[in-house]
Amino acid sequence: MTKQTKKNLLMQGSILAMAGIITRLIGLIYRIPMANMLGEEGNGIYSVAFGIYNITLTLSSYSLPLAVSKLVSQRCSNREYRNAFHIFRNALLFALISGTIACCLIYFGSDFLEGLYARDGLAEPLKIVAPTTFVMALLGVFRGLYQGKNTMIPTALSQVFEQIINAVVSVVAIYIFMKVYASSPNVSAYGAAGGICGTFAGAFTALVFLLIIFIIYRPTLMKQISRDRTPIDESNGEIYKALFLTVLPIIFSQTVYQLGYTLDDLIFGNIMINKGIESSVISSLQGAFNSQYNLLINVPVAVASAMAASTIPSIAASRKRSISDIHDKISGVIKFNMCIAFPSAVGLSVLARPIIMLLFPSLTVYQDTVVTLMTFGTSAIIFYSLSTITTSILQGTDHMRLPIYHAAFSLVIHIIIVVLLLLFTDLGIYALLIGNITFPLIISGLNWYSVSKYLQYRQEILKTFIIPFFASLLMGIVVFLIYSGLDILIGVNLISTLCSILIGGIVYFILLAVLKCFSTEELKEMPMGNKLSKLLKPFLK
Repeated sequence: MTKQTKKNLLMQGSILAMAGIITRLIGLIYRIPMANMLGEEGNGIYSVAFGIYNITLTLSSYSLPLAVSKLVSQRCSNREYRNAFHIFRNALLFALISGTIACCLIYFGSDFLEGLYARDGLAEPLKIVAPTTFVMALLGVFRGLYQGKNTMIPTALSQVFEQIINAVVSVVAIYIFMKVYASSPNVSAYGAAGGICGTFAGAFTALVFLLIIFIIYRPTLMKQISRDRTPIDESNGEIYKALFLTVLPIIFSQTVYQLGYTLDDLIFGNIMINKGIESSVISSLQGAFNSQYNLLINVPVAVASAMAASTIPSIAASRKRSISDIHDKISGVIKFNMCIAFPSAVGLSVLARPIIMLLFPSLTVYQDTVVTLMTFGTSAIIFYSLSTITTSILQGTDHMRLPIYHAAFSLVIHIIIVVLLLLFTDLGIYALLIGNITFPLIISGLNWYSVSKYLQYRQEILKTFIIPFFASLLMGIVVFLIYSGLDILIGVNLISTLCSILIGGIVYFILLAVLKCFSTEELKEMPMGNKLSKLLKPFLK
């Protein structure tokens, strides 16, 4: 792999990773007032509705960006621009059909799902979010087109715009809905419905943005096609077959991930009701788990998802070159993610209470429970990051079925563990925490074995795992001491938390440089790498 190619991979991955971080931060920011406005019970209804939406989205369109990007990238790497555009057009028709079916299923099945989940008022947010599945299907095809052409900027910008509109509309709609329906016994359900309005508004805005980009880019695209003398060698039926065969494994693997969350809602609710726990308490606990704990740990996991999206097309293109190309890309993307996952896990664990107090001041009933979840459950960040990346690596090298088998096996183990713990112990919500850690842990182990076996890949350990882990532990000690000292001196949680996070981040990055986790060359290939390498030059010698 040439230096320029490697730099392009890191840059494109970093763009999507940065967009992922920004969107997660925006999501975190708007979910704070949203969660405080909805309350524990409203958060529970919202999280169940959003979980069902995610399942439908996964089945209809979530896999389209990855699938389209892979198919388009393979053709573009051979300069078959005509065939690439032919795939794009057929993918749009595929999205129209799948999105319409998904929209109808979730809209007309909302009352049935409300009864199945035993959540009064669940139908309201489901009916509102139903059209979003149609919009997201089309959106996925356009994102896949741009990613397949190795440019992540349109996808990244659309994600940011989508999340900004989502944030504004969600908060405003919650306020309006809860004010209008203040006298209704189902006010929490209407609040959840208002919150989910932003999901549709954000997706629609992102689609309009990408359509504008496409209109601007179309003349260039048509020039590429006109210069391409390669005949269209695939019929519509062959393209649909290829698209379907590419989408299906990704759908299965991602569905297993999403099924874990929604099955947890079903299992936890039914078993706890049979144990005599009130429905409102169950909803509140689910709201605490999904809207606080899961929300926070998913912020760093977004980086893994972003890197995964950029990894599949680049690995697919590299298969025509050499195995060393693939090995370099795998090594780089795993190392990058571990350098983010480890400090995130340690930092969220050490600062669990101050962060929860800072972000969710109105949600105090189950605050101690959430703090315990955060303190002992952040290791899931590392395992989810690894499982996401290794799944994408296997998919990008045409080992599509393996991640499905691994995820399905892990889901069965997950269900058995959660059911047994709920039935025969008094762990309650902590049973879901144990399941949330073991699920990605098993997938990571199985994926790792397959990557080593089928790609003859051996991961470098010291700079990928040991140094980031050691640096994160030292950072955690520094963060704890700084927060404790500032809390005693000034007693202002906001200042103490932000200062400790800022200083902790600086300390961690310096430790990576001192311990030579990244070479000067690797550092320069990152965003603002030249400036960073000059700043850290004394430590890199």
